[in-house]
Amino acid sequence: MLSMLILMVDINISGARVVVSARTYADFTPQATFDIKKCDLHKLDEGPPLQAVLSREEGLQYYRTMQTMRRMELKADQLYKQKIIRGFCHLYDGQEACAVGIEAGINLSDHLITAYRAHGYTLTRGGTVREIMAELTGRRGGIAKGKGGSMHMYTKHFYGGNGIVGAQVPLGAGVALACKYLGKNELCVCLYGDGAANQGQIFETYNMASLWKLPCIFICENNKYGMGTSVERAAASTDYYKRGDFIPGLRVDGMDVLCVREATKLAAEHCRSGKGPILMELQTYRYHGHSMSDPGVSYRTRDEIQEVRSKSDPISMLKDRMLSNNMASVEELKEIDVEVRKEIEDAAQFATTDPEPPLDDLCNHIFYNDPPMEVRGTNPWTKLKSVS
Repeated sequence: MLSMLILMVDINISGARVVVSARTYADFTPQATFDIKKCDLHKLDEGPPLQAVLSREEGLQYYRTMQTMRRMELKADQLYKQKIIRGFCHLYDGQEACAVGIEAGINLSDHLITAYRAHGYTLTRGGTVREIMAELTGRRGGIAKGKGGSMHMYTKHFYGGNGIVGAQVPLGAGVALACKYLGKNELCVCLYGDGAANQGQIFETYNMASLWKLPCIFICENNKYGMGTSVERAAASTDYYKRGDFIPGLRVDGMDVLCVREATKLAAEHCRSGKGPILMELQTYRYHGHSMSDPGVSYRTRDEIQEVRSKSDPISMLKDRMLSNNMASVEELKEIDVEVRKEIEDAAQFATTDPEPPLDDLCNHIFYNDPPMEVRGTNPWTKLKSVS
């Protein structure tokens, strides 16, 4: 990074002497402390702190990652409308503080599993924009080699992208069981939406996780609507953080990256100390409809969406904090925006020109590390080869 943001310039323009003052990065505040919203607690004596420390370096990193997610999803929207992306496509814009805050509170060696609104987590778990965009368009360079699409993306310690509502929750508990069995002091973050929160398998998983004291953070991303149904119409109790009953829980402002980070740190410490599972409800909001087939304005008004954008946008909130505390300059953040846009455009170009996977790849990578095997075809006489 350059050691100086604006260089000293002393030039003569049409006889007039113009001086632009120097401002080095050393002039910025290296870190600041911010007040954050108090969490609602269930069966917990103490919640996360009411203040969070943010370093300039962390702030710039969070800003870049959230902007990348936002721009990536807007580009996916555009490609979908051009019919370059087909099939299911669930966008994450508006919820960026959830993914970035969670990742800031755990380690990359920890494990994470989510439902089908998975593009953001694929990025935070180590996937590249190029791999994600190519997967959306079904190309060979995609993160699942073009065979998973929007709902099925994977990286190391990230188990998808799962299309069956709520079914990833028991899978995540299984990963948490493996964490405990192997004794590596790792945990599993298990994400689901408010629409999945009434699934019976989730309550069965709560029970097993509690009995076995599994290191599992159950996280309900409550974006207020399950498909086109508001939470009030779908749930007799919208206190999702209390749904674990015997499992402690906390309700968090999911639009504030610092609030999510501090709550996740507390939850991670709870799991690592052997106390078993914990439940977090992140109150967030999605700007797009449930999926690209949902315009998102038949069951909520444009004014409602605009009000959330103007008052609670996670990127704007972080940006305002950094600017008002002299942790960054407007020019510096604009520079990040330009770099992010270029990265997205380059990825989109790759995603529209990279070839589709060949038919020979159809059965490959069924298992991660098995030797080549024969796979039954559509009739008893068809045999296909699969390699890992």
